[in-house]
Amino acid sequence: MDAHADAAGEQSAGTLTVFPVPAFQDNYLWVIDDGKDAVVVDPGDAAPVLAYLESRGLTLRAILITHKHADHVGGIGTLLERFDVPVHGPAREAIAGVDHPHQGGETVHIASPAMTLNVIDVPGHTAGHIAYFLGAGPAGAPRLFCGDTMFSCGCGRLFEGTPAQMLASLDSLAALPPATLVHCTHEYTLSNIRFAQAVDPDNAALAAWHREATALRAAGRPTLPTTLAQERVTNPFLRSDAPAVAAAAEHHAGRAPLSREAVFATLRAWKDTFR
Repeated sequence: MDAHADAAGEQSAGTLTVFPVPAFQDNYLWVIDDGKDAVVVDPGDAAPVLAYLESRGLTLRAILITHKHADHVGGIGTLLERFDVPVHGPAREAIAGVDHPHQGGETVHIASPAMTLNVIDVPGHTAGHIAYFLGAGPAGAPRLFCGDTMFSCGCGRLFEGTPAQMLASLDSLAALPPATLVHCTHEYTLSNIRFAQAVDPDNAALAAWHREATALRAAGRPTLPTTLAQERVTNPFLRSDAPAVAAAAEHHAGRAPLSREAVFATLRAWKDTFR
C-alpha cells in the first residue's frame, strides 16, 4: 500500500479506514472507522469531524487526545454533546472532557471499531504529550498517531520540555517498526524539507522526498502519513548522530565537537528561526 493517502485523503486497509479530516490552516484530524463506527484523534474542531461522520453514516465511539493545545482539543465539548464516548488523553495535562487519563505504557482497547493501541509517553512539545501506536492488523501496516511530537522531516517545538526529553521521545518512536505509518497532525512537510535540505543538502533520499511531496501537494493530496523508514533517512531530528547532520549543527553553532543531545538542541533552535 502507498504510504500516502489518495486524492480524497482516504486510506483503506483490512477492515479499517483512516482519513485525515482537514481543519484550520494545516491540521489533520485523523478519523479511524470500520464503515459503521469511528474514533477521532485530536479533534481541534468539531464541525469538520461531524460533517465527515455524517457524510459516511458513522457513529463516534471514542476520542483520542495527544496533548492539550487548543487545535487538538477544541472540539471535544461539542462532540460530547452529540456522543457519549470515552475520551483518552494525557494524565499530566488538564484537558476538559478527558475521563481516561494515560501516562504511557498503558493499552487502550476499543470495542468498535475493534482496535488495541499502545500509549507512548513522549514529553517535549508539552510536558505530558502522549502518542498512540496501533499495531499491524485491521488497519493494515502499523500506525502511529503522534500529535505534534514528530512531523515529516521535523519535530514539534519545545514549549515545555527539554531537548533531552524530546530526543528521548523521538528515539522511542524511531524504534517502532520501519513500516509504521506516521500520522502527524500538521501539513508541515514542504517547509520542513526546506530546513532539512539546509542541514543535509547532499541527502539523495531527502531530494527524492522533496520531489514526491511537491507533486503530492500540487495535486491537492496530503503528504501524510509518512513512514518511519522514510523518516529515519530524511528527518534530521532523527539523525542527530549522522556525520553530515552533526557537522552542519557544529558549523551553525560555531563549535565542535557537539554531543548528540547538543546536536539535537542546536537543530531545534536553528529551526525555530529558520526562514
